[in-house]
Amino acid sequence: MEKILTPLISILLIVLSWLSLSSGSVDVNVLSGLWDWIQSADNKDALIVGEIRLPRTLLALVVGAAMGLSGAALQGLLRNPLVDPGLIGASQGAAVGASGVFYFNLFSGLGALATPLAGLAGAAITLFILMGLSGSMARPSIIIMAGLAISTLTSALLAIILNFAPNPYAMQELVFWLLGSVSNRGLDNLMVLIPAFIIGGGLIWGQRRLLMGLSLGEKVADSMGLNVVAGGRYIILGTAMLIGSAVAVAGNIGFVGLLVPHILRPLVNYRPDRLLLPSALGGAITVCAADILVRLLPPERELKLGVLTALVGAPFFIWLVWKERQRWV
Repeated sequence: MEKILTPLISILLIVLSWLSLSSGSVDVNVLSGLWDWIQSADNKDALIVGEIRLPRTLLALVVGAAMGLSGAALQGLLRNPLVDPGLIGASQGAAVGASGVFYFNLFSGLGALATPLAGLAGAAITLFILMGLSGSMARPSIIIMAGLAISTLTSALLAIILNFAPNPYAMQELVFWLLGSVSNRGLDNLMVLIPAFIIGGGLIWGQRRLLMGLSLGEKVADSMGLNVVAGGRYIILGTAMLIGSAVAVAGNIGFVGLLVPHILRPLVNYRPDRLLLPSALGGAITVCAADILVRLLPPERELKLGVLTALVGAPFFIWLVWKERQRWV
């Protein structure tokens, strides 16, 4: 199963991507629409496919891949299958940074790029604070405690911003953004997301051997000549970049980074190094499928993407916790 897992997931990803480009309230010819859009033609199919559905599909795929990959990496680093990427506080930091655009009108000259850039800056500040708190001995317990402290602080800052919102419309816009969505985004948002994804993913991918060594224990990893502290910092940095950029562009879309690696782990024989690519593909599939489902719902009251993933993910997470408890009873 392990040998055919990645090809099967890749095929499913292609099918869902095509379905995403085809889904909507208006029927269009996807192939001709894409071709006309590439040729800069001005017609209905080119406008709908190239300017609306293509950015939405690409953002859903990259955001989902970032969440799935970061979840697999962080769970492997901390040797805990119930760890969520939001644990290190990057998502909350990105939310605080992006909320500054709504509240203080920061980076107003950047237009549509203002929110994702501010969110990415917030995630970067969170990362530096995490590194300072964890110190030179970045052990799992210290990382978890530092992440919880940062998450609590950033959540309080976000509550303050909501509390002192200048008007109800600014508060409503901020709350809707925090609920998570890939709609009403353009290809310019990919200019922020893709570079962060490439750099963060590369940092994590370069630590595959460390993740494999840590699965056998920290002492084994040390005996293999692996620098656990330095490698762990690279993984945390990569995770922060992935989650920070994803939240900065799409808002909070929870549980993807927790559930996707947990579901796929048995299919790769519990090898954390072999879980990275399937988790990235699986995360892309999950967010893309959820976005398709959101579009199929009645348009009068749009269900935000983050709300849907929470509705599905929370019961599954409760089941995982119950399952882990039963193992120790």
